[in-house]
Amino acid sequence: MANKFNPQKIMSALSSGAAPLLGAGAVIGGVIYGANNCLYNVDAGHRSIKFSRFTGLGDQHYEEGTHLVVPWVERPIVFDIRSRPRVMVSLTGSRDLQMVNISVRTLSRPDCTKLNEIYASLGKDFDEKVLPSIVNEVLKSVVAQFNASELVMQREEVSRLIRQRLTERARVSGSRKTYAVLGFRYG
Repeated sequence: MANKFNPQKIMSALSSGAAPLLGAGAVIGGVIYGANNCLYNVDAGHRSIKFSRFTGLGDQHYEEGTHLVVPWVERPIVFDIRSRPRVMVSLTGSRDLQMVNISVRTLSRPDCTKLNEIYASLGKDFDEKVLPSIVNEVLKSVVAQFNASELVMQREEVSRLIRQRLTERARVSGSRKTYAVLGFRYG
């Protein structure tokens, strides 16, 4: 019965010298936790902006490296700014009402100077929200101007028109894009 739980023994042990050790351990743990949450890394090919609970989105963007952040007040938002390829297929009708399956390859990346505007209006997945609708709309409007034989014979003209209109529309979304028409398929 000597192994019985005795809270008086625990309290006497804490008051004799263990309390300062526990206090020091708590302070050291707090410092390590705070230092770990005050730093964040921005990897190569990425940029970040900060969101503050008091002031909202900041205007400054941060390049690669280690940066400071105030824990519980600021939150880093990291963007991938590398060019990402994407192939989109749209089924649309030509002027002579033949269905054309057209493929467009896009390379897109956000404009680094407009990251806060992009995040405020579209969020981090801006390409998923904007690009499919823009591409589909432009492809339908351009292909509807040509009949099936003209699409094949004037492929360079069609590609130029698609590229020009997509570039005009993409300027509004705050990203830089490159476009290439991959092919037409009838069916």
